[in-house]
Amino acid sequence: MTKPKVYIVGAGPGDPDLITVKGLKILQEADVILYTDSLVSDQLIARAGKHAEILKSSGMVLEEMVEIMSQHVRQGKVVARVHTGDPAVYGAILEQMVLLKREGIPFEIVPGVSSVFAAAAALEAELTVPELTQTVILTRAEGRTPVPPREQLRDLAQHHSTIALYLSATLIKKVVHELKEAGWEDDVPIAVVQRVTWPEQRIVRSTLGKVLDDLKDDPITSHAIILCGWALDPTLVDKSEHRSKLYDKSFTHRYRKGVSV
Repeated sequence: MTKPKVYIVGAGPGDPDLITVKGLKILQEADVILYTDSLVSDQLIARAGKHAEILKSSGMVLEEMVEIMSQHVRQGKVVARVHTGDPAVYGAILEQMVLLKREGIPFEIVPGVSSVFAAAAALEAELTVPELTQTVILTRAEGRTPVPPREQLRDLAQHHSTIALYLSATLIKKVVHELKEAGWEDDVPIAVVQRVTWPEQRIVRSTLGKVLDDLKDDPITSHAIILCGWALDPTLVDKSEHRSKLYDKSFTHRYRKGVSV
């Protein structure tokens, strides 16, 4: 049974079926639901219990949200604070937790499916390909929100690993410039996925040298994840050289003895 506290629930990227079983259970049992109405599907919120009070957070400031949640928990109610994707990534939850803790309000975080993994699924891509790249960098381009000096995109891109960029759709020119400054070639694959898993999902597959032209006449300016790196190469599924050791018959591990070939 859910208890009187704030449940910070990841709703997933958009498709209402991509919430976790636990997240849906909390949504159905919660007395109060405060959700990010600009990003979370109304079809998902419609699955809440008929008894629930539904509140939209897009017009609220931090202190207002925390005060509402705190008041309801003090009244013995279960509050679901529903965020898009996974709340741990650009979810602005730390500031909420700080104030909830200050007020003595218990809370619990329920993870969700991040848009980066939904985008990889839509692209039929594995972001960590053996002997090609084993690292994924989740970051954002610097715009109105500053990025720490040691996390500038051109510096992170020096690793030439898979890069996933949140909140950067309007900064695609800057992204291309920074990657090229880091030594990325024009033929490196890049994909821009807008409103992933929503009915209006849009995917633009391109390369670093062509993506600005591909988006020139029909730009993507919001609700998008940008993925770049050689793991996004669509021709990888036609090749056989990138295989893991896990299922290699010559590889021994604790569950299987390898055989010589």
